[in-house]
Amino acid sequence: MIRRPVSPLSDSRLFQDLVRGSGRLCAGVRSKTRKGTAFMPLYEHVFLARQDVSPQQVDALIENFKTVIEGHGGKIPKIENWGLKSLAYRIKKNRKAFYALLNIDAPAPAVAEMERQMRINEDILRFLTIRVDALEEGPSAMMQKRDRDDRRGDRDDRPG
Repeated sequence: MIRRPVSPLSDSRLFQDLVRGSGRLCAGVRSKTRKGTAFMPLYEHVFLARQDVSPQQVDALIENFKTVIEGHGGKIPKIENWGLKSLAYRIKKNRKAFYALLNIDAPAPAVAEMERQMRINEDILRFLTIRVDALEEGPSAMMQKRDRDDRRGDRDDRPG
């Protein structure tokens, strides 16, 4: 007698629907729309560029990645250039890096292509893409911190 391992899902109705592809499980995901357009996932993407590149080259990198996303049918509603910041530890012999945030509304293949090009580019030290349910409106926490620091510096300059 030969015994086959039995999965607890193999007999369930849920597993059979998955195997047949009836669409009952994914129907909610497929029919989801955002403001009358086809549903595309939302991402927050942060990348670090080498300290040796100029701010104009960082802007050119951002525009390059923006064209990749838009070429695949996505869009980038918000771009924040956080500027040159110190790193917590050395990355590829760099102590500082230019940080940039991109809010992305695009299909997954567009983000995969952008990440592939970032892996090839030697000016990019690190990148991180996170899928989110909703994009943040207004400035990010890093930009709010910068505004707060600017206001604090103005207060210290007052006479008296």
